[in-house]
Amino acid sequence: MKLFRQSFGEGPPLLIIHGLLGASGNWQSIAKNRFAPHFRTITVDLRNHGKSPHSSDFAYSNMAEDILELMQDEGIKDAHILGHSMGGKLAMHLALEHQEIVDKLIVADIAPRAYHSRHEAIFRALHEVQPPLFDSRAEVDAAMQHMIPEPGLRQFLLKNLHRNDSGLAWKMNLSAIESHYSDILSEVESWEVFEGDVLFIRGERSDYLSESDVPAIRALFPFAEHVSMPEAGHWLHADNPTLFADLALSFLL
Repeated sequence: MKLFRQSFGEGPPLLIIHGLLGASGNWQSIAKNRFAPHFRTITVDLRNHGKSPHSSDFAYSNMAEDILELMQDEGIKDAHILGHSMGGKLAMHLALEHQEIVDKLIVADIAPRAYHSRHEAIFRALHEVQPPLFDSRAEVDAAMQHMIPEPGLRQFLLKNLHRNDSGLAWKMNLSAIESHYSDILSEVESWEVFEGDVLFIRGERSDYLSESDVPAIRALFPFAEHVSMPEAGHWLHADNPTLFADLALSFLL
């Protein structure tokens, strides 16, 4: 599958992979302003997200093949890879199953363990709010407010809106994402280990990653480093982009 991607800067390649219901645009500012002066930074829309094609197949194996195809198309033999949340799990899969393509690995606020479902309210809101019935993003925002009271989360979701011939619409393939949601939550398992350089960055206010995850991380990534960002939640790169970029660049350079 030919994924939509954006490229900034020159130098050693750095591939950035977004999380569930995200898109490459979530990373555009930090990619362009902080990473591009040092790296050829590529932000990607995974299948069923953003401007990339839709498919009923939505497993980490599918997404990994998409990334391999993207790298081949871009003439990239190996790259630093940064993944957030679901993108972090995909990055782990790539490092474990395709070690030759991964240089340094950064995993943002996710562990290799299985997770309990926590997106039901979001899926319900995305289904109940019918974008074609509204004339503006602000109207969709207002309609979602009683279901998703957090303004930051609503703004994140509203980035999935676009306008087509029928009016406003969601860009993501919601049916495929929901159908394979349990696969996305599943544990990262491998008979292999990745002995390269790995950095796990945790949001201090997030419960996605904790000290209790360290043994599972070390079992797969024996030389992994860990750092916690104060006053940051799960979307740590949005909560404090300056500190996040500083930590990432200190590790990569």
